[in-house]
Amino acid sequence: MPVQLKPKLFSPALVKSALSLSIISAICAASLNVAQAQTSAPSTEKVLNLYSARHYATDETLYATFTKTTGIKINRVDSDDAGIISRLKAEGSASPADLILLVDAARLTKADSEGLFQPIKSKLLDDSIPANLRSAATKDGVTWTGFSTRARVIVYDKAKVKKDDVDTYEELADPKNKGKVCTRSGSHPYNLSLFSTIIEHMGEAKTETFLKGMVDNMARAPKGGDTDQIKAVASGECGVALTNTYYVARMMRSTNPEDRATMEKVGIVFPNQSTWGTHMNIAGGAVAKYAKNRDNAILFMEYLASPFAQNHFANGNNEWPTVKGVTIDNTALKTMSGGAFKSETIPLTAVAKNQIKVQQMLDRVGYK
Repeated sequence: MPVQLKPKLFSPALVKSALSLSIISAICAASLNVAQAQTSAPSTEKVLNLYSARHYATDETLYATFTKTTGIKINRVDSDDAGIISRLKAEGSASPADLILLVDAARLTKADSEGLFQPIKSKLLDDSIPANLRSAATKDGVTWTGFSTRARVIVYDKAKVKKDDVDTYEELADPKNKGKVCTRSGSHPYNLSLFSTIIEHMGEAKTETFLKGMVDNMARAPKGGDTDQIKAVASGECGVALTNTYYVARMMRSTNPEDRATMEKVGIVFPNQSTWGTHMNIAGGAVAKYAKNRDNAILFMEYLASPFAQNHFANGNNEWPTVKGVTIDNTALKTMSGGAFKSETIPLTAVAKNQIKVQQMLDRVGYK
């Protein structure tokens, strides 16, 4: 049955229980001292210019709390990942951007490779967030850091498909699932990232065979977004589909009777639990190359690693925290995963280097 949480996710009591405002202020003040020691020209301006690809209304609480506890005003520009990267390139050294938030590991890595970020050193972030969810470290520090994750799971029609027949990504290409598979475009970043990590596990030749098998098993041409795939499975148009977990959790928590009915018809699988684990992608942040308010940007990144912010990602947008040891109280996430699951541990820096290869494979096998 769908899980319904209390609609008031961020009451004063919850904020205080997660991390009191006074404690947040203390952490921010300590972090700011560290950040100021790292730069030869510390900024005293109480502003942060943020370019964000996170389009979630629930994040407003996250921004407001940061401003309330630090006095730093956030000026925000919203766009998608590709739009932000293009804007940074066009603006060059004149860019006002201090901090960049993107929602895909490959896009973070691509922007990094094009010199749009600058490295930072933060013991707090190094100690809190696993290395595979950050850029490769150099003597100058780390350029980007993941602050939340989402799993790429499989949903299936409980009336027509056996769970054991779709509990690995590889089975999406197995002839037993012919005419059942639905996905959004293969070239969408969510799928590109998944297929790029599959190359790391299976090698290039087997991955291309896998993609060809998926095309052969399609119930219809790729279209729509992840929510559309879930609904298509529930309607019987498809037997099995790929989706990110926060779309699943969103429907589980919905008060819409149609969404509740949809979730009663579909099962959820976290693939490859007996092998390499379920693919995870991230939303992450980086300090812009020409940041004028570098200290404030580092301070905000460290704030995103606080227990309050990490629980916000879970409760506000149904994402898993990246900080080690953080306990969440999102019942939908716990219900769908059974409380725990094995996740992939391949460094996400590997994702970007395989994307051109994957796109060429998709073109060759006709995966639109």
